[in-house]
Amino acid sequence: MVGFAMVMAWMTSLLLLCSCSGGDKQLGEAITERDSIPVMDTRGVTTLVSDSGLIRYRIETEEWLVFDRKDPPYWAFEKGVYLEKFDTLFNVEANIKADTAYFYNKQELWKLVGNVHVQNLKGDKFDTDLLYWDQRKQRVYSDRYIRIEQPDFDRVIWGWGFRSNQQMTKYTILKTGGTFYFDEEATAPADSLQDDSLSSVQADSLKPIPTDTLRVRTRPIPKR
Repeated sequence: MVGFAMVMAWMTSLLLLCSCSGGDKQLGEAITERDSIPVMDTRGVTTLVSDSGLIRYRIETEEWLVFDRKDPPYWAFEKGVYLEKFDTLFNVEANIKADTAYFYNKQELWKLVGNVHVQNLKGDKFDTDLLYWDQRKQRVYSDRYIRIEQPDFDRVIWGWGFRSNQQMTKYTILKTGGTFYFDEEATAPADSLQDDSLSSVQADSLKPIPTDTLRVRTRPIPKR
């Protein structure tokens, strides 16, 4: 009996020692998980966002998560987002769609990822896989491939690397190419007509591009 009591006392002391040494550590780890839990989880959202007392944005999304303990904190739209930006007269300056979006509210920076589509007030359409929108500096940029359709000029321009104002009306493509549609019968000599009515040509053989629309460095584009 004495031996049994000594064994039980030793086991009890061992359990108490393990409990004291590991309990606080486990509790601390559990508390740190708070930074990975969204403070807000909202589904099926349509909302208006104001800036300086004026309504400037409308957001539609299937899921809106807010992580306020992350460094830096951000909003997550991982199931797609549709965004409209208004001017001071409530005209839609631009609309944006993306598969995924993150908004870093302290930096006032949007990161749009996957099938990003933008249309500006003039009807120009922009398509890329990655786009950044810095609201504080009022600029939009990307280092990825981008395709721009300009209905007013009946042309499509593409390239790599993009810079723009946030209205998407004054922009620059760093490395560019393009496809332009024109009437060959009305412009080419009779002995040089071709059967193809669609041609890809050098951008510098066309009429000058208005400076308020595009500033590009051109290169030859191979025929299809």
